[in-house]
This record gives sequence, C-alpha cells and structure tokens, in this order.
Amino acid sequence: MGGGIFAHFSIIPIGIAWEAFGIKNGARDYEQMRGRVEKYRKAQPNPYEDYRIGCILLEQPFFFNREDWIPVPDDWHRSIQQGRKYDLSREPGLTLWKRIMARRFAYQGEPASDHPAYGEPTLIKPRLGQGAFRIVVTDGYERRCAFSGERTLPALDAAHIQPFSIAKEHRADNGLLLRKDLHALFDKGYLTVAPDRRIEVSKRIKEEFENGRDYYKLHGEQVREPNDPVMLPNPEFLEWHNNIVFKA
Repeated sequence: MGGGIFAHFSIIPIGIAWEAFGIKNGARDYEQMRGRVEKYRKAQPNPYEDYRIGCILLEQPFFFNREDWIPVPDDWHRSIQQGRKYDLSREPGLTLWKRIMARRFAYQGEPASDHPAYGEPTLIKPRLGQGAFRIVVTDGYERRCAFSGERTLPALDAAHIQPFSIAKEHRADNGLLLRKDLHALFDKGYLTVAPDRRIEVSKRIKEEFENGRDYYKLHGEQVREPNDPVMLPNPEFLEWHNNIVFKA
C-alpha cells in the first residue's frame, strides 16, 4: 500500500514517541496508541508507566491508491512483529521492487530517459522530519546533554543550531542535544558554541538577570561530541549562531 525510506531505529519511552510523532504513530491519540501497543505486551503495565517501545523511523513516505495495492509475497505473515527483509536482487524481492517502482513512476512521472526504468536498488539518504530529527540527535549524543552531560531524557531537547525556518531542512549536523533550560538560553543567544566546539556563556546573563552562576561554570568547557562523526556540529551553522544570535 506504500512505503518509505528507513532513517533510524531506536528504543524510547512511549511518551516521547508520541511527543515526537503524534498521529504519525498511526493512532488518533496517545490513549489509542498505548492500547494498540499493549495488545502485544504479555504483562499489562501501570497506566502511568512510560515503558519503552521499539521505533522504526521512516521518512519520505508514499501511499498508493487502494486499487494499486501490491499483494504481499507468500512468505509474509500478519503475525510478523520483528520486521521482514527481502533481497531486492532476487525473487520475491526483485518482483516486489519492480512493482513498487512501476507504481511510483506512474504517480510521479517516468524517470529521465538515460536512467533504467526501474534501476538497481540503491541506498537513499532520508530527509529527516522534525520527529526523526529529535530521535536521531537524541541517540547520536547517547542521550546525554552536549553541554552538561544530563541524562534525564524527558529534560532533554534536540536543538537546532540554525533554526529550521532558515536551514529549511532537519540536518543531523545542525543539531545539539541540550537540557531544556540550556536549549532556551541557546536559542535566545545567551549561550553558543565557538568554532573549536567550546561553550561560550554571554556576560548578558549576569547583567540582565543578576544570576547565572551555574551557567558560567560551563564557559570554556568542550562540547560533548556525538557518537557518529557525520553528526558533528557543522562549522557554518556554528559561525552563524556565533555572529547572528549570540549576545557577545
């Protein structure tokens, strides 16, 4: 009936999954989402328990009209819960791939003439949405604040260095995992990250609020690096924040 591009897999509290994706989880509200998940759980949790669930993040989804739905392969079963993979270079994956591509081209127009009609299966870099950006950045920083090391997950935000309204895309190298109060100060320009990835704290905190002792302890500290080098803060975004947002 459709598909999408795999972006990431994570095991996160169900409450954060709802906060990140809302109805894109496939439920009209949080209560319905919990009800659907709990049908498959052996032990019924406390209704207030924020238990963890596995989340497969798909980006760039596409959907076919009902008359274009593709019959599933014979070895696919409704009870599959752990996922099902197919080698797209041989059957039944090859035919499945060709049918999907044929429908996509019919919906979007034929590809350029110098490309094969269906092409060889290729890896495609997903364009992250807001929810996926949050989870990818959270996992990339190993669920610890890049400034303070805080690990309390509900207190952490995936912050954009350059706002999405300007960057126009959710890029992992435009993200920092920050404690909520540090995120607010970063967005307001009271904190920034220097090109050498050290934290700078504005003197304006003390001037305007006659406080900030705990924040000044962070001044000059090295920012915690993500576990994947491709997620390191992009120097261009840091320079923009230094020059445009930071209250020097």
